[in-house]
Amino acid sequence: MKKKLRVALLFGGKSAEHEISVISARNIFDAMDKTKYDVVAIGIDKQGRWHLDEGAQLLLGKEQSKVEFKDARNVAAVMPGDTATPMVRRTGPGFGAVDVVFPVLHGPFGEDGTVQGLLKLANIPFVGAGILGSAVGMDKDVMKRLLRDAQIPIANFVVFKQADRNKISFAKVKNALGLPLFVKPANLGSSVGISKVSQSSQFAAALLDAFRYDNKIIIEEGVHGREIECSVLGNDQPTASLPGEIIVQHDFYSYDAKYLDNRGARLQIPARLPNRIVKTIQQTAVRAYRALCCEGMARVDFFLRPNGQVLVNEINTIPGFTKISMYPKMWEASGLSYPRLIDRLIGLALERSRKERRLRTSK
Repeated sequence: MKKKLRVALLFGGKSAEHEISVISARNIFDAMDKTKYDVVAIGIDKQGRWHLDEGAQLLLGKEQSKVEFKDARNVAAVMPGDTATPMVRRTGPGFGAVDVVFPVLHGPFGEDGTVQGLLKLANIPFVGAGILGSAVGMDKDVMKRLLRDAQIPIANFVVFKQADRNKISFAKVKNALGLPLFVKPANLGSSVGISKVSQSSQFAAALLDAFRYDNKIIIEEGVHGREIECSVLGNDQPTASLPGEIIVQHDFYSYDAKYLDNRGARLQIPARLPNRIVKTIQQTAVRAYRALCCEGMARVDFFLRPNGQVLVNEINTIPGFTKISMYPKMWEASGLSYPRLIDRLIGLALERSRKERRLRTSK
């Protein structure tokens, strides 16, 4: 009988997307084939403390709206010396080696390269983008500059840091971008801290909200067009799914529209698009994925203008895995089931780890 892979499902986190991470983790846990995987649940609370609960169902139970840590003992990732066996160990008695970590951490302190760096130092294979791809994928400013340098079409934008806050002029921003415009934290997702600004009276509150979450904000032009998304999967040879469309019922695709209002948005998967547009979106998604040094998985979000122009809005290196999330749904529409998608992601993580271990680290 083939030995089960030991997979650590890492979720929660300090970011404003904590609750979405928990929901995503529950769905991944449910989709994992327990005949193939021995799943270890590791939760990170909002203070950044890592916890282990031997009964994963207690942490990921569907009846819970929030993480409740039943085990107060913290968890540490440790380097096992000269051996090639990756370890994740609880302080006190260890619970042994894991073969791979599946981070389901949305936003800062999990999706931005911080956890990825820790896992790489600890010699632990992990699902998703590496340190660099995670970092640039999280920072919308750096992301958009790299996309622009790769000649991938994007919307116009300007960036401001906290230190320049008093110098931000609504008139100048309006002149550069037009109206409406969108004010966002540079490093966050799930539409947290995002405001749509259609008139000067809304601008100050939008800045205040965005600066609550980040010391750098990005202001983008409002693009009139359809919201299209595309899933990408792979390491050296990434492939793109059929695209899907988000038909928003709110003023824009806000946090409430995504997660709180069951009627906030309608998903059309696959999107009803001409074949030539589908092909353009898929090719552009892969180009963006490569330009941003991504691996494993990512969801690329687009605007499709009425004239057929395709613009990349952003990339998400740990996309949502909730029941309404586009990433797994687009792969299902492309013929890859949720359990097989999980298998593929874990396989890609182990493949990359084997490749990296062949590299020399000294002369």
